[in-house]
Amino acid sequence: MYSKKEYLKHGLLFIVTLITATFAGGEWLFGRSIMGSGEHFLNWEYFLKSLHFSIPFIGILLIHELGHLFTSIYHKVKSSLPYFVPGWLGFIGAPSIGTFGAIIQMKSFINSRKKFFDIGIAGPLAGFVIAIGVLWFGFTNLPEADYIYQIHPEYLDPDFEGHSAEDGYITLEIGYNLLFYGMEKLLADPEKMPVMSEIIHFPYLFAGYLALFFTALNLLPIGQLDGGHIIFGLFPKRHKEISLVAYTAFIFYAGLGIINPFHSIDELLIRMPLYIGFLYVCYRRTSLPSQTKWTIILMIVSVQYALVNIWPGLEGYSGWLLFGLLLGRLMGIEHPEVSGFKNLDKNRQILGWLAILIFILCFTPQPFIME
Repeated sequence: MYSKKEYLKHGLLFIVTLITATFAGGEWLFGRSIMGSGEHFLNWEYFLKSLHFSIPFIGILLIHELGHLFTSIYHKVKSSLPYFVPGWLGFIGAPSIGTFGAIIQMKSFINSRKKFFDIGIAGPLAGFVIAIGVLWFGFTNLPEADYIYQIHPEYLDPDFEGHSAEDGYITLEIGYNLLFYGMEKLLADPEKMPVMSEIIHFPYLFAGYLALFFTALNLLPIGQLDGGHIIFGLFPKRHKEISLVAYTAFIFYAGLGIINPFHSIDELLIRMPLYIGFLYVCYRRTSLPSQTKWTIILMIVSVQYALVNIWPGLEGYSGWLLFGLLLGRLMGIEHPEVSGFKNLDKNRQILGWLAILIFILCFTPQPFIME
């Protein structure tokens, strides 16, 4: 079915991504970089230790993509092998997780709502099951509480008052989602459980958390994301409206606080047109009439401005804006149509609602706050 050249190309991308994720894991877990020197160099010992992060993390992504692949093979839909995209940025001193994700490419036309649904839902469900296992292991096998002093011996200094930006130190505060919080309270020993800013030093917890993050992203009920395929199957006549509403809510939350009535007039004169232009780029590819697009955009800006004026501390998560741009500009927020409006069978409907529940449990409004 696939040529030797394809197996070689995709296999090499997978291996390179596993290596770059291991490099990134070394930086997060132990503060050691392949570009470092002396005691901060990622030597062979720490490379092997970092595999405790990269293998479960990349393994979950692999299972996710294989879920899509095997289901497409089952439905006789031609698709590519998984493309893994390495993404280590340590050579420029920037933080990363070692990959920009993985995808498979559909190479044949799909004219079946059921096939779209099955291929879309198989990946998130398969990856989610493995992610639960990784987190279960991580929560039930936490190291002793003094483990953190091996990573940060400065914490033992009674005069230590915390790291500062002047030291070039990056603090990554990780936000809770419902599932991570629930598993922590159910499974973890409170005496051993680290604070969320130290999760990066616990490989199975960090790998599992990232898996939940990517699962939630894929399950957003928008366009041709996995969640979009699921909504396309569950609501054959309303998926366009659901996708548009979900995308608008996502963009609205992401940009909340960008336009702030407490900015100076000069700053608003710069921010306002740039932000409106950004929103137009996000909505430009939609099939909506031009007047409707501008109505949505201006409503977003005006309501955000009014809400921040009432609650000055209200803000969303600007980190979502780039993903919102990718969705709107590159992936599109509309799903290709198929002939007919036949409803899914009951078992598929149950799985579809289960996927929606998984999205609610895994989605983190503010996943990464970096200082």
